[in-house]
Amino acid sequence: MRAIARCLLAIIACGFSFVAASAQCPPRPEPGTLVQDALSLYSQNGVLNADFTMAYAVDPFGYTHYCYKYQASTGVVEAPTLRLNQGDQLQLSVKDAIRTPRPDSMSGMDMSPAGTVCGDGGTATLQSTNVHFHGLNVPPVCHQDDVLTTLIQPGSAAFPYKIQIPANEPPGLYWYHPHVHGFTEFQVNGGAAGALIVEGMDKVRPEVAGLTERVFVIRQQYLVPWVPGPYQLTLNFQVTPPPEGPTPLIQMNPGERQFWRVANATLQDFMPLQFWVNGIPQPLELIALDGYPLAKTRMEKTILIPPAGRAEFIVQAPPKGATGQFVSLAYSTGPTGNADFEQILGNIELSNTAQANKQPAKPATSARISADGLKFAGLKDLTPTATRKLYFSEEFGGTNGPIQFYITVDGQKQQVFEPNEKPVITTKVGAVEDWTIENRALETHAFHIHQIHFQMLEVDGKPVADQDLRDTIQIPYWSGSGPHHSVKVRMDFRDPAIAGTFVFHCHILLHEDLGMMHKILVEP
Repeated sequence: MRAIARCLLAIIACGFSFVAASAQCPPRPEPGTLVQDALSLYSQNGVLNADFTMAYAVDPFGYTHYCYKYQASTGVVEAPTLRLNQGDQLQLSVKDAIRTPRPDSMSGMDMSPAGTVCGDGGTATLQSTNVHFHGLNVPPVCHQDDVLTTLIQPGSAAFPYKIQIPANEPPGLYWYHPHVHGFTEFQVNGGAAGALIVEGMDKVRPEVAGLTERVFVIRQQYLVPWVPGPYQLTLNFQVTPPPEGPTPLIQMNPGERQFWRVANATLQDFMPLQFWVNGIPQPLELIALDGYPLAKTRMEKTILIPPAGRAEFIVQAPPKGATGQFVSLAYSTGPTGNADFEQILGNIELSNTAQANKQPAKPATSARISADGLKFAGLKDLTPTATRKLYFSEEFGGTNGPIQFYITVDGQKQQVFEPNEKPVITTKVGAVEDWTIENRALETHAFHIHQIHFQMLEVDGKPVADQDLRDTIQIPYWSGSGPHHSVKVRMDFRDPAIAGTFVFHCHILLHEDLGMMHKILVEP
């Protein structure tokens, strides 16, 4: 099970003794209070400049916190939402101020394959960090979205990221988080994750124009990542404790329609989201998935978001006198997976003056962005230049459940990721490929590829009605008999900007850290 593998990952550190750390991270919200959106940082004159510090602390309950700190005019805040326009530049400076007790108790792989170094390089430890800009279609190179050779070590000068948002980047919700191989789960478990928005959704999908906007980041935290047992879910850092206890409050005006942008920044949870009024699921108008506007909006009562996925939708508040709840339903991840339980994420508090730190409504605009001009437009009509088959699998260790996790190109040797490995797939700029990704494991996995979106074509060999563009997708577990579940997707490598080496992996972060990841090289 994932919990057993989590302990195996940290076998040296299972005796690791946490001591109280100085309060380097800002205090988190009191349970049962109004959910506040994170501070938004906006680009100015085409540039967003921000300085982040990655810090560490242990709270009074023993939970480890990793945090992106930002010095605002009102004080230090955690994980601001970065807001940019198409064509803007993000200049993000990241300093590593992590100070964990006994940092040498956990060391990972050398992050400098073949002598290449970006930032500090060297050996990754619990104190090392970097940043992945999940979903952005930007180059996999140093100072942009390279996670293979970039390492920021404590005590070094701040590391500068300088990312050009493409002029045709889909407007939508993206997110940022650490991606140091072997330690990604630890830092995301500690809360290190934030939202990034490319503005302009109202210009592609006018349905959201004039609506008040909310940005919700759902995080997950075990007491310490390698200890099996209960965990917390949080909504914008406010704890949603099961099965009883104070529940976060989401304030809305009676009957009000709002535009919600929700990121699943959990370590592993598959989240079927619903909005209840008097206990009855209500239709939600789905606007975008994984930061990509839908070709046409559709009504859904349940929106399934895998770990790392995002959904953007319009929700209508209950009428006066009714009750409302934002809920994640239970989801079965299979015989060797961890159960995802039903969880109330927030209760709706009705108020005629709801002003709970919401983003102001954007006025309707006559300016429009054509979906035909966005990245990956027209992909479904292209003829693939190659086809490939990949599969997820697991290796068992006696009665202890899965202890090794693989993603394999069909016909190649099953092996775990190594920093110095050669790319398992090599293709060229201009290629359009159809990949069938199969799950031969007894638990559900979440496939993610960096730098590009892919188009959904088939599920279990049958064409899908909604050929959405995604960057992360769930593949259900194998029952132990019969055919394996699979998805068929179309990969778009036409953009020269994404040339280079990057990765694809399972976005259950423990699985990624244990080697369920490989490299792909896109040659110029």
